[in-house]
Amino acid sequence: MADSDLQKILDAAMYQSKSVNQIINETNVSHTTAYRKIKSLLEENLLIVDKIQITEEGKKSSFFRTVLKSFNVKYEYNNVVIEAEQNVDTLRKLTQKFFSIDE
Repeated sequence: MADSDLQKILDAAMYQSKSVNQIINETNVSHTTAYRKIKSLLEENLLIVDKIQITEEGKKSSFFRTVLKSFNVKYEYNNVVIEAEQNVDTLRKLTQKFFSIDE
């Protein structure tokens, strides 16, 4: 995670769902970079789409939230150890969505 733009995006979406424009405004990451990094974070399951809202113009606007609150990576003689703390609010919301799906 030496990529400072990734860190900024993850920090921005940790405690509250944010739209791409909100993330861009808070982090000062360029539009192109923000969209590319958010796409990558979604593919790696480090971000989720927390909600989708319809704007006044009738367009869909996705809001993103982090899956993890923190993680540490250690290398100890021929062994990689990864410790992660889940973002409980995101996990709770996902669980509620899952169990509210009608069969």
